[in-house]
Amino acid sequence: MIPGSPERSQMMQAAKGRSLWDDARRRLLRNRAAVAGMIVLGVLVVLALVGPSLTGVAYDVIRKDDVWLAPLQGGHLIGADSLGRDLLTRLFMGLRVSLAIGVVATAVSLVIGVAWGAVAGYFGGRLDETMMRIVDVLYALPFIFFVILLMVTFGSNIVLIFVAIGAVEWLTMARIVRAQTLSLKQNEFIEAAQAAGLSRLAIVTRHIVPNLLGPVVVYVTLTIPTVILAESFLSFLGLGVQAPMASLGTLIANGAQDMELAPWLLIFPSAVMIVTLMAFNFIGDGLRDALDPKDR
Repeated sequence: MIPGSPERSQMMQAAKGRSLWDDARRRLLRNRAAVAGMIVLGVLVVLALVGPSLTGVAYDVIRKDDVWLAPLQGGHLIGADSLGRDLLTRLFMGLRVSLAIGVVATAVSLVIGVAWGAVAGYFGGRLDETMMRIVDVLYALPFIFFVILLMVTFGSNIVLIFVAIGAVEWLTMARIVRAQTLSLKQNEFIEAAQAAGLSRLAIVTRHIVPNLLGPVVVYVTLTIPTVILAESFLSFLGLGVQAPMASLGTLIANGAQDMELAPWLLIFPSAVMIVTLMAFNFIGDGLRDALDPKDR
């Protein structure tokens, strides 16, 4: 066998083997639904970022002569709303706002949930009992009631929506992380770190949290659509994003009011919402299957 030949390279690669992440990536890329979800989500993100600037019309420009224009009329590709505003531009802007709320609120829940669950699971004892009883009490409160209470008390603005939804969604994340931490701290590499004299906080940050990335990443991809739905529900009740700003929730709410006169105002935002949620769910399912060691 000649050194540097393709056969030798393949044998060396086989000898080295594949890491868990390499194997997960290969399994994920073989999942057609997950790949399709990633492609669709990438297109939606690009449209959300650059779409409003491509239409040539601001999302809040009111044109009285264009009220309830149907698609392909008056220069409006998918129609205009009850104030004559271009629906396509508002749809791009609404998609941008909904994705931003989903990502930021999920990031808030991620930071709080991972820190809370990892500390509770690793330290154990009374600290674990106290921290998880707090989670149980917060779980007993109705989710929407808690968010609405925050919105009514502190006012309705987009920053508060980020904080309010993220401050509630972390509860499930904390339980998942705690359960994984209880399993991880029994492993030998944790005992080795303890024998090496590392502090408990260092063990949590250097060894526990990095090994939680698999289930955490999967749950994050499934939390984002949940947050988007929660924001849409709040906007449908009039407690979410306020005019003239738009989100998918406000567009659907406005479309539901005018669906008899202008059904396109409901059809297009609802279609975008469905496609967005399906893309996230396909990606989440693909990641779950790819990172599940039982399916390797």
